Amino acid sequence: MTSYTPTRRPRADRHPAISYDEILDSDSRLVPASLREQDTPLIGSGSVPVSNYLDPAYFADEVKYLWPRVWQVACREEEIPNTADFVLYENVGLSLIVSRQSDGSIKALHNSCLHRGRRLVNEGGCKARFTCPYHGLTWRNDGAAHANPIAFDFPQWSQGTPPLPEARVETWGGWVFVNCDPGAPSLASVLGPMVDHFSPWQPEQRYIAVHVRKTVAANWKLTAEAFMESHHAPTTHPQILPYMTDVNSQYDAICELVTRQFSAQLIPSPLSGRAYSEEEIVTTMLGVGSRLKGAVGEAALAIPEGSTARQHVSQVMRGILNAEDGQDYAGFCDAEMVDALLYNLFPHMSFWGGAMPSLNYVWRPNGMDPATSIMDVYMLRRVPPSGRPKPAVRVDVPVDETFASACERSGMSAGLAKVLDQDMTNLPQVQQGLHASATGMVQFSAYTEMRLRHLHAHIDALIADGKARA
Repeated sequence: MTSYTPTRRPRADRHPAISYDEILDSDSRLVPASLREQDTPLIGSGSVPVSNYLDPAYFADEVKYLWPRVWQVACREEEIPNTADFVLYENVGLSLIVSRQSDGSIKALHNSCLHRGRRLVNEGGCKARFTCPYHGLTWRNDGAAHANPIAFDFPQWSQGTPPLPEARVETWGGWVFVNCDPGAPSLASVLGPMVDHFSPWQPEQRYIAVHVRKTVAANWKLTAEAFMESHHAPTTHPQILPYMTDVNSQYDAICELVTRQFSAQLIPSPLSGRAYSEEEIVTTMLGVGSRLKGAVGEAALAIPEGSTARQHVSQVMRGILNAEDGQDYAGFCDAEMVDALLYNLFPHMSFWGGAMPSLNYVWRPNGMDPATSIMDVYMLRRVPPSGRPKPAVRVDVPVDETFASACERSGMSAGLAKVLDQDMTNLPQVQQGLHASATGMVQFSAYTEMRLRHLHAHIDALIADGKARA
């Protein structure tokens, strides 16, 4: 499937400003080797057809050949903590009952009665058995048949009512993944070195502090792509230029299906237009509502002599988080305390690394509509010594409403909501603009949009492989 040549050196076509690796040289702590690695794939410079986003036939190929064969995030383990708890995961016609078993394991049962196909459930809950509301056939939450009121009239089931079919389930970092392909590689093999990279950050020891689900007026790939490069920030998010790098972010592919991008915080963008003092960097960050603002507050304004904004805010964060959860953050480097460390697992998941509270994104089609999509935004915080809090209730945001409208209900910060809403203003315009394309092609840059190329290359490869097998 791989269509690129891995290298172990920085790309020559990156922006000439200070590199992320050079920024790490000024860190106040030892930087983990995983953040120093650079594996920049050469995927080429070919164009991508507009039809990849608009053509119902291409979308149908994704439904048939992509989604049934990939690992997908269904929920967090904490959302089904007790025996018989379950969530309903749905995507492009797939409907799975993801249920906690009495032994603590998790199963994913296809949400379709084996009699006439009626959905067994329409929402999550807690049930030991699933009864079809149509004719009363019932299965236990482990999938085994429990009752069939008309069993006498099913000669084809002479050995008993069959169990509900299952999808594969595996877990990592507190996340529950499902896969409908019995021959797919294991989740661990797909994650590759990402497992070791995230181990010090303990994502499994975090809980859902914020969960917002937004319907977006754009194809799911367009929505994902809006969060897979940073050089849109100077025009889309100009308020963050004084304290966050963008065009000089680092992009890597650490294994076949995992890519990442690193953007430094508390370092001005190379396009910011002027020099900033260390105090101005912090003041601006606090003024516009960075994701760090709610944590550090005014305590970050007094920068000690000889320190930098980046080093100082990192140290402030170590103290604040230690006070919140009792964990020792002294060994985490500045990058782990403040930077945007985004890892993407093909095809639709973004996990933010680091020691601080983490953002996580999941994208997917909105049902069977190629022109709209769903984006889940999670903010995960470390479980405090008092015990694991209940996960935040999900807040749904319709296509015609903003993330900002959900701040009060969801607990999302105004600064994060503003950034997300700025991204949302682009997406419907891109969706409509593609229809107006005179060339019928989309052009990606070679390095900064490497991760977008990676996404399309692997989707195309899965579709081609699926058709060849058929």
